Amino acid sequence: MNEQLRIKTHFDEAASLLDAVRTDEGLLLAILKAGNMMSESLKDGNKIIACGNGGSMSDAMHFAEELSGRYRDDRPGLAAIACSDPSHITCVGNDYGFDQIFARYIQALGKSGDCLLAISTSGNSANVIKAAEQAKDLGMVVIGLTGKGGGELVTHCDIVIDVPWKGYADRIQEVHIKVIHAWIDFIESQA
Repeated sequence: MNEQLRIKTHFDEAASLLDAVRTDEGLLLAILKAGNMMSESLKDGNKIIACGNGGSMSDAMHFAEELSGRYRDDRPGLAAIACSDPSHITCVGNDYGFDQIFARYIQALGKSGDCLLAISTSGNSANVIKAAEQAKDLGMVVIGLTGKGGGELVTHCDIVIDVPWKGYADRIQEVHIKVIHAWIDFIESQA
């Protein structure tokens, strides 16, 4: 494959996947339903906790900072946090194992009525699954943002946004950030 074609292939794949997502009424309805769940949680005085690994952690942090800070419009800060504190992650990883880093955070800070945004491109990240299990035990709403069929995570979620892509995770992450921006805009419009 020549270099220009290799570059173009990225844009062609992304456009194809975005077309599939934007014309999938069921998926768009699920995104709206999840946005309503998060918005209602915030209106009831609760918070949203987001978690994920690698690029998904970056997405969790971006989601939380846009809500607690500002997205497009000036408005009061909204109660959203990402489980991304390196001292917490290394402490719990060292003492309990990496698969417990998010669950322990949820155990410490989560409560009934809160929402967990659990992000995993495969749906099979053990630490994200354990966070979802812990959140369910506490009576939290669990929203899964995933791909590749959703993996084991789907069995622990109230609603799942599963990006219809079986290939590399980068395409899934590209849609995840679009979903996250749509949610932030929606939640901000409801605040």
